[in-house]
Amino acid sequence: MIPFLSLKKQTAALREEVLAALENVIDTQGFANGPAVARFEKELAAYLGCREVVCVNSGTTSVHAALLGAGVAPGDEVVTAPHTWISTAWAISYAGARPVFVDVDRATCGMDPSKLAEAIGPKTKAILPVHLYGQPVDLDPIVEIAGERGVPVIEDCAQSIGAKYKGLQTGTFGLVNATSFYPGKNLGAFGEGGAVMTDDVAIADRVRSLRDHAQQGRHNHVELGFNWRMDGFQGAVLSVKLRYLDAWNARRRAIAARYFEGLKLADGLSLLPRNEWSEPIWHIFPVFHAQRDELRARLEARGVQTGVHYPRPVHLQPAYAFLGYKPGDFPVAEELAATEISLPMFPELSDADVDQVIDAVIEVSRQLPRSRAVS
Repeated sequence: MIPFLSLKKQTAALREEVLAALENVIDTQGFANGPAVARFEKELAAYLGCREVVCVNSGTTSVHAALLGAGVAPGDEVVTAPHTWISTAWAISYAGARPVFVDVDRATCGMDPSKLAEAIGPKTKAILPVHLYGQPVDLDPIVEIAGERGVPVIEDCAQSIGAKYKGLQTGTFGLVNATSFYPGKNLGAFGEGGAVMTDDVAIADRVRSLRDHAQQGRHNHVELGFNWRMDGFQGAVLSVKLRYLDAWNARRRAIAARYFEGLKLADGLSLLPRNEWSEPIWHIFPVFHAQRDELRARLEARGVQTGVHYPRPVHLQPAYAFLGYKPGDFPVAEELAATEISLPMFPELSDADVDQVIDAVIEVSRQLPRSRAVS
């Protein structure tokens, strides 16, 4: 069986380094925030080329914190994409704001810049593009429109740490940006974790205050705060893993290149286009097929596990029915949600593993009734 994701080999290879880092946390007793978290914040800021990184307890929290740092408040609107993990929208709701969706671009599966301007209104307080699958969105036109309207951009980089747009790291274009260290991410903790990235010192200071019960001085709470602290063990693990991130991402790109070449022979299958301005990190390797569920079932029978990211767009989730969206409002997002399949993608896959996946996809695709490839 080729698993969709396995962390076993990676964890085994890092075991001694990680145990030593965890022992240091135990010895220093820096269990909540603490020296290990502070050290990782500096390391990640240097890696990304931004001024400030503030670690928090989850990726969902990081988006929530970024929104509050940008001044989003109850009654505001935030424009984002409907084809994403629901945490993007949760964070907007947690801030008391209303998600406003725009359809996605087939070239990136992220926010379509050509649809953005019409979604911005007098209540818009932020624009929140998502770098889905580790594939950067086309940021320049988004940032340009945002600047013309005087609205800040907040990048959701939960799947894109290490990806580059026109040579620069994602997570450095917005006023304030957010990421996740969920264990399955390219840079994943041994539990939950997230971070806010910004060049704005005032925003970073506010997020640091908010994550520790909005304290400014011991027992002096200046606003409604939260317990968003990252635990020291996660900071220690992430410092170890950051040293290997570029090598892991390079291997993911090599696997993706092998998929792109081999899957040319599959019937009815569509892949993402490769954009010359984009250096993706392939957190997910998505393909698209009109008979997605049947293809997945037959691949499973052939010993290849797959995933789906994501089967129902956010605007059609029951929790957001109150927004009044209906099927057909965002046709590209809805088509992607109905046809996307995620193939195995993690750095420890061997070339033989990848070739086995390719062979299975080609064989199974030719067994299915002929259908037009997803456009």
